[in-house]
Amino acid sequence: MNDCEFTILMPCLNEEKTVAFCIEEAKRFISENGISSEILIADNGSTDSSPKIAAEHGARVVTVPEKGYGNALLGGIRAAKGKYIIMGDCDKSYDFYHLNGFVEKLREGFPLVMGNRFAGGIEEGAMPFSHKYFGVPLLSFLGRIRFKTDVYDFHCGIRGFDREAALALGLSCGGMEFATEIIAKFALSGAKITQIPVPLRKDGRNGKSHLRSIPDGLRHLKFILFFPKN
Repeated sequence: MNDCEFTILMPCLNEEKTVAFCIEEAKRFISENGISSEILIADNGSTDSSPKIAAEHGARVVTVPEKGYGNALLGGIRAAKGKYIIMGDCDKSYDFYHLNGFVEKLREGFPLVMGNRFAGGIEEGAMPFSHKYFGVPLLSFLGRIRFKTDVYDFHCGIRGFDREAALALGLSCGGMEFATEIIAKFALSGAKITQIPVPLRKDGRNGKSHLRSIPDGLRHLKFILFFPKN
């Protein structure tokens, strides 16, 4: 394709308060580690200045008109130039400066490298009580049983994967359940999955989250229970 080894992919929907911070953090990581990389913003129909700010800070911006977290990521994956993709939300909750763990594990040959927020530390106020102690642990437990994997944090928003391997899985979920689908399909394909600790910071937007706890949780649960394994 080209000599770009990594794409740092950020799905974006009205993130003008935080997208520049995340891009600059990723740029520092790339510069200080001498990694051949691009920063790609998959804009999902922002009505604020997010795309303009992203471009001004040196990111490549692609527009994904189909609404939904999964659709934004699928559009970004298809547009990516890197052999490997490290994806993460650009709401300031994830650390794009300390990506060495993802780089090392992907270069070692793991097709999917998951972040684990419970092992990396969750800043006070960064995750709702119901998500931290009920929703995420329960859905992750069910996912581990259903898909025979030891992934501890199914909903961690920062993860790395081999682009061609991901495209070969036929990923199709357009909503938040994409986070579960990619783990499930990698696991069912027999791919080796590893995990690294990652910190979770408070969302820097000071606004309403894109996550809808009950509807999105039910979508994850439906996928886990009814996705055909064969």
